[in-house]
Amino acid sequence: MSIEEIRDMPLTDFLHKLGLKSTKKRGCEVWYHAPYRSDKTPSFCVNTKKNIWNDFGAGMGGDIFTLAGLMINSNDFMAQSRYIGEVTNNPIDCSMPPKFEPVPVEPQFTEVEVKPLSHPALLNYLRERGIPSDIATANCVEIHYNLHGKNYFAVGFPNESGGYEIRNKFFKGSIPPKAVSLIRNGSTTVNVYEGFVDFLSGLMLGYGRTEDNLVLNSVANREKAYKHLDGYETIKCWLDNDKAGHQCLEALQKRYGEKVRDFSIVFRPCKDVNDYLQEQLKNKIQTNKTTLKL
Repeated sequence: MSIEEIRDMPLTDFLHKLGLKSTKKRGCEVWYHAPYRSDKTPSFCVNTKKNIWNDFGAGMGGDIFTLAGLMINSNDFMAQSRYIGEVTNNPIDCSMPPKFEPVPVEPQFTEVEVKPLSHPALLNYLRERGIPSDIATANCVEIHYNLHGKNYFAVGFPNESGGYEIRNKFFKGSIPPKAVSLIRNGSTTVNVYEGFVDFLSGLMLGYGRTEDNLVLNSVANREKAYKHLDGYETIKCWLDNDKAGHQCLEALQKRYGEKVRDFSIVFRPCKDVNDYLQEQLKNKIQTNKTTLKL
């Protein structure tokens, strides 16, 4: 194949070669779990008409080349092309320079309106995950926005660069720019979480209420957190019990040594802090029911 032929290759064919199966299809949109990171809710969408992808969970997107670059962690265009050739079992003709450059694409959020969190559906969504309204309203906002010509609303969690992580019962994503969130309480100890729902769950469980808290909003933001973490004496890590969480913990331990303390043991065998919180609440309800029977 030539470089131009790679550009025109359907992204769905490339993802099929990678062994990915779609989770749903809606018109020209095909949804998957992101192939280069862990996500509970499928947030990776391919527009088959434009042949581009958007990762609404990470706030980024692009074409087949930018996707290949994420898979191999390389910005080298020819390396991306060779990788695509290997995956699809098609030799790549790299003798001719490409006539274009791959351009990253970001989800187009428009008409964004930020207001205090008060919508009953959003508060109920968080309560279902074990987060009471007082903790939710103190740390989150309500965001109304337009995406692909349709209006939506969601719980919003601000980051340090002016972007937001957004969640509702049916959608998980972010409004760019993507960045970490730091909640300062004047402490020399910081608690590190992957996502803001885990942070809110930690508050509910009584963790780190008087300490600083840093939410990565994605393990891919690890390096963006260094400028903040460098100044702390103790770094408590509440990272997910999965491959991505373990790799992030190892990277932090390599950089900060004994300053890093692994608190994932607290919520094992649950995957994350929110799963642990929901398990604790479920057990409490069951215990209360048993007591009433006695």
